[in-house]
Amino acid sequence: MLPPLTFDFGNAASRSHAYGWRAEALVKEARETLAAALGGEAREIVFTSGATESDDLAVLGAARAYQDKGNHIVTSRVEHRAVLDAAGELSREGFEVTYLDPDPTGRVEAATVAAALRPETILVSVMAANNEIGTLNPVAEIGRLCKERGILFHTDAVQAFGKIPLDVQEIAADLVSISAHKICGPKGVGALWVRARAPRVRLVPQMFGGGHERGFRSGTLNVAGIVGFAAAAKIALASREEEGRRVAGLRDRLQEAIIAELPDVRLNGHPTSRLPGTLNLAFGGVDGDALFLELPGLAVSPGAACSSASLDPSHVLLALGLPVALARASIRFSLGRFTTRAEIEETARLVVRAVSKLRQQPKP
Repeated sequence: MLPPLTFDFGNAASRSHAYGWRAEALVKEARETLAAALGGEAREIVFTSGATESDDLAVLGAARAYQDKGNHIVTSRVEHRAVLDAAGELSREGFEVTYLDPDPTGRVEAATVAAALRPETILVSVMAANNEIGTLNPVAEIGRLCKERGILFHTDAVQAFGKIPLDVQEIAADLVSISAHKICGPKGVGALWVRARAPRVRLVPQMFGGGHERGFRSGTLNVAGIVGFAAAAKIALASREEEGRRVAGLRDRLQEAIIAELPDVRLNGHPTSRLPGTLNLAFGGVDGDALFLELPGLAVSPGAACSSASLDPSHVLLALGLPVALARASIRFSLGRFTTRAEIEETARLVVRAVSKLRQQPKP
């Protein structure tokens, strides 16, 4: 990322001088890298500021572009807030939105999607992997179902990209959201893969200006961030299987170490079909706020980072059927490339100590 931050500082949209040409060449190379990682074409990559913008452009842009064909959208109750809030905005514009309930593990089955489809359905948005509990959805089945009905299929693959196999052709997707910082890349840069043929997907842009990115997303490109995104993708894909096994082993060790010492601990999410680095546990008999106050040395959260400022319990956990108190007393542990066995052992020790202390305190 250093060259575009220092001497290759040109604007990639500037076609009249060498600085712009070099910046454009860097973006072109990054576009090709990310497209290859997804199984798509370079021209299908639309760069954005991150996952939220990618989700918004996909959901709002597709719905508004195809509203002459219908006004019905299908999504799930466990989607990222970027999708849910975009769907809420569409409902205020007159679209009808169906919110699907997941099964108790957080999985949205293809049969559930099929039952919700109507003649006027124009878009289905179901995430590839849940950001809070790690549960994987059968996106290939859902994609094929949508393809058979001529309905656009968007998947938020932000958590899945670089961690599990993901090919846009195999899952029959039309729109796929990805983000750099989920694979150890820079924050503030993402992309939306937009199918260019069979069918060629149309979008109404959400940002207007110079007509950048095939007219879908105007704005000066973050060249350094885009270069970093592609570099991170190369690293993630080169070691995906090996790193996935290592991180999954650490995740399982953390789960086992905590459950072995504490009763009344529930796993939130699917026991096997989940991301290697996500563990979400609910601790019965403790106050959620007090629990997090007892863990100042751990970077853990009750839900998604984008919702951490909210005092409400996780909408994902409530959709799984957890009572409010138990949803508040749930911890999302996120493991990654730099997590070590020693950190796992220390985390388990701190959590066991904190929960045991709180359970021994007299109830008010």
